[in-house]
Amino acid sequence: MHVPPYHKKRSWQILIIGILIGSVIAYLVLAYMYGKMYENVLSDRIQLQSKITELERQNEALLHDKEELEEQKTISIHSIDIEFMNKEDMRFDRLITHQLEDLIKQEINDIIGKDVKSVAENDDLLVTVIENKTFTIDDLSYQFEVKKLYISEQVKLSLHVKLAK
Repeated sequence: MHVPPYHKKRSWQILIIGILIGSVIAYLVLAYMYGKMYENVLSDRIQLQSKITELERQNEALLHDKEELEEQKTISIHSIDIEFMNKEDMRFDRLITHQLEDLIKQEINDIIGKDVKSVAENDDLLVTVIENKTFTIDDLSYQFEVKKLYISEQVKLSLHVKLAK
């Protein structure tokens, strides 16, 4: 009995080449989809981790000042909200945005639990702390200029981002 030589027929060669090229394209599509999924999962993880550390810091500061606040009955600062005015111009992705917010919040974390009136009296000091500090992420240094500062139970900062020289 004789096995026919299919490898010499043109139609079989095209079929085998098509299967090989199709499998390579399928592998590339699978690798791309896995990379996008992993990027989203990593971004969500970093976002949740920064939120957890922020909430832990807030909890510690609020528990520490709880006794003093009960005696004084004054309004205190509970949280910090940061907005970058030119993040589209700087082409920030979500990871860099969260990392910069976390670094700034670490720098001014001491105001959580403080009296709103005392922080409002020293708002120039708060602005100076942010503007004079250079923050470095991934070998890029950033400086900030405070455009708007709202002080109430929630401190809201609107910052203009510049690359440090």
